[in-house]
This record gives sequence, structure tokens and C-alpha cells, in this order.
Amino acid sequence: MIDTKPQIIDNFGRPHTYLRISLTDRCNLRCFYCMPEEGIELMEKPSIMTLEEIIEMTRRFRDLGVDTVRLTGGEPLVRKNFGYLVEELAKLGVTLKLTTNGIVLDKYLDLFDKIGLRKINFSLDTLDKAKSVFITKRDYYERIMRNLNMALDMDMDIKLNIVLIKGVNDKEINDFIALTKDKKITPKFIEFMPFKGNKWDWSKGVSKEEILKTVGDKFGEIETLQNPRHSTSTNFRVKGHKGSFGIVSTITNPFCDECNRIRLTADGKMKNCLFATSETDLLTPLRNGEQIENTILEAIKSKKHSRDGMDVKMDADHYEQNRSMISIGG
Repeated sequence: MIDTKPQIIDNFGRPHTYLRISLTDRCNLRCFYCMPEEGIELMEKPSIMTLEEIIEMTRRFRDLGVDTVRLTGGEPLVRKNFGYLVEELAKLGVTLKLTTNGIVLDKYLDLFDKIGLRKINFSLDTLDKAKSVFITKRDYYERIMRNLNMALDMDMDIKLNIVLIKGVNDKEINDFIALTKDKKITPKFIEFMPFKGNKWDWSKGVSKEEILKTVGDKFGEIETLQNPRHSTSTNFRVKGHKGSFGIVSTITNPFCDECNRIRLTADGKMKNCLFATSETDLLTPLRNGEQIENTILEAIKSKKHSRDGMDVKMDADHYEQNRSMISIGG
């Protein structure tokens, strides 16, 4: 592990040590809360960071104090020569994490075990096959579940990302909690968030309080766990269960006070926040042979304290100016 003093510090004194890199805006699923119904205009290949540019970007951020890198998409595992990329990133001495839908995960589990990538988040919104087809518009459920169990058998650190939407999967909360009884697994319930084209309406959302009541009514005593520093979720365990669960309450209870995250889109734009409507182009100066370090340090100064300044009403005029979720990176 490289020990570099954090240098990317915003105007609120928050050091940024966690970089989320989107490798592609392409995905082999079509989840409606992520991909607009009308689809998106895919990025042209020349505008996408090459593998070598991703490695160099990571190296520059590492030298500014970033110690953790999460690879996202789209679906990151569909990026050509992904295996080469992740092996090279592992040599940089950062902690690598992955968010995936799991469809082709089996191809890479042995490699992940070899290089020490053990923290994997599965995007899995339902445990019902028919509902999975409805949400994703594709029929990969059995393959995903097979790969999930394979990862658990290898003792990977597995979290499940579950976007809760009323009338879609809100009745499955306790089905996910039941998985934690005998498995070391962490379902993370995510409040439905607004992005361009996803027809967001908080009446479809399920709040932290509703989730806890649903779990408590079924399973009884819930233990509140100590949240790791910079955690995006509040974390709990049903008493006696092997696994735990988390709630990402972006809407009802934002967790921005200790934010340490930066995003890098597949076309090399730095975003200070998931909801940020402004971006900083890092790829063009990198390709021109210019230094990007000062640009990064200056860009972080424009970061707002919480949700890019959006108020609790989540004004549509704000989030419709943002990218769709698939082109930001999950």
C-alpha cells in the first residue's frame, strides 16, 4: 500500500482519498432506473479513456493521496482487456474494489483472488427471476445467482446493491435480510435517487425508517453497528445473524459530512459529486502531455457540501442537467 498524504482537499476540509472510475457507459442489462427508457447516446470510442490512460489517471490520483479505487460502469467487466487493466492497477498499491451486475464475474474470480481484489458489490435488485427480467429487460438471473454463490464460496467480501422502489421490489426487503442469517453477506438498501431520464418521483421511494420498521417487525431486535469512517451507509445487523445490512439514505438522511469520494467518467471527466452538473475535463490535458494535478486540486474546491447543493425537494431542473446514471458510473 502506498502511503501518500492526502492532497485533494475541498473547501470544507474534507480530504478525498476514494476514486470511482467508470470504465464504460455500456452495459449488458437495461435497468430502468439507470438507463433512460429511450436509451442514451453512447460515447464515441475516441472520447473514451484507453486502458493506459486509465492506469495513468489512477497513478496521478494515487500520487495525490487516493488510496482506494472502485471500478464501475456501465458494466465494467464488459470492457475489452479488463483482466490486463485490473492487474496493472493492482500494481499501483491502491485498494481495488468493484461494482458489477455479476453476469460474467466467473471469468475473473481467480484473477481477483490472485491480485487481492476481494471487495465486490453486486447490483441485484430482486431475488425473483420474473421480476429480474422486468427490471433489467434481460434474462440473466440464474447466471448472476450462480456467480454470486461462487464468489461467496471463495470468501469474497460481498455486498448487494438494492435500489428500492415501491411497487417493484419493496416487498422483498425481508427476503434479502434472510440471506444474512447464515451468510456473511451485506445487502445495501439504496433510496431511489434522481437522474436524467429515470422518471424519479420520491413517492416511489422507500425511506430508512420504513426499511428498519419492516425488518424489525419480521426479525425482532436490530443491532446498530459502528459505521466505518466515510461510510455511505448506516449499518445494522439482525441479532444472531452472520451477515449485516446497510441503508444508503441519500434522500432522507444525506451522509455528506465526511465525503471522501471523487468520480471519473469513462470519457475522463472529474465529477465532485454523484449529483454534480459541472465536470472537469482531465482527459484532454492528459492527452496533450500537460500536468493535471493542479487541475484536480483546483476542481475539488468547487465541491458543494451536500448533494451538489440540491435541496431536499430534489429539483428536477437540477438533476435533469446531470447525466443518466449509466453514463456517470454506478
